[in-house]
Amino acid sequence: MQERLQKLIAQAGIASRRKAEELIQSGEVTVNGKTVTEPGTKANPEIDHIKVGGKLINSKLQKRENVYVLLNKPKGYLSSAADPEGRKLVTDLVQGFGRVHPVGRLDFNTEGLIILTNDGEFTNFVSSSRTVPKVYEVKVKGLPNENAINKLRRGLRLEDGFKTAPAKIEQLNSTENNGWFEVTLFEGHNQQIRKMFDAIGHSVVKLRRISIGHIKDDKIPVGAYRLLDEEEVKAFKNPPQKSSKKIVPKDEISQPKIRTHSRSVKPKKVPRRTFKGR
Repeated sequence: MQERLQKLIAQAGIASRRKAEELIQSGEVTVNGKTVTEPGTKANPEIDHIKVGGKLINSKLQKRENVYVLLNKPKGYLSSAADPEGRKLVTDLVQGFGRVHPVGRLDFNTEGLIILTNDGEFTNFVSSSRTVPKVYEVKVKGLPNENAINKLRRGLRLEDGFKTAPAKIEQLNSTENNGWFEVTLFEGHNQQIRKMFDAIGHSVVKLRRISIGHIKDDKIPVGAYRLLDEEEVKAFKNPPQKSSKKIVPKDEISQPKIRTHSRSVKPKKVPRRTFKGR
């Protein structure tokens, strides 16, 4: 069966669909010995010889199994599979699954949940979807007043020209010097939350993502990860109705299998979501 080349490249774990399009346009992809530069070109991996960078990818398409890893990203790691500057990558923390890439991004100095996978189609859906909420805990300098927070709730134009969509913002337990908020976004502009609070004069001190869609897990230590099960993955495209039972990951039924990367990050206990005394 013929499929678009960028989809096949993503399925082979070579790159995301967007990156695959760049590889095609740059002449890195051949089909049956002929260079292809049109991203919409289709091929049949059962009969066509598909190469990326001179390497045949057909065997990867035949043997490949999709994997979905939920990582509790530490600060100081880049949400990428490569970096010319040599900075530490989130992929350094996930071992034994072959080539995987992050789904979306978390800022270098932001911590929290991020999914890594070799499934390009899943990555494309979750990254571009306006129906998958991402929830963050935010600590800011000073105490923004209600009028300022309402501006963020309604949406505003950032200094870089981007107009934010309406956001759900709930105030948490603040201290005398710092405001704490829970922010829910359905979009992923670069450093959006930091820029939003900068726009009202209260810079972000700490930022942590606590959920992606229906995935919430406060049991994973910073720098550790676990696999998503089949039901958790399926629920991204077929979210449960409000009246239906909550999906309980298998890892919550039995003792979860959590792995850590001992060379780079020492796992530490994740604090409960209360901020008294902070």
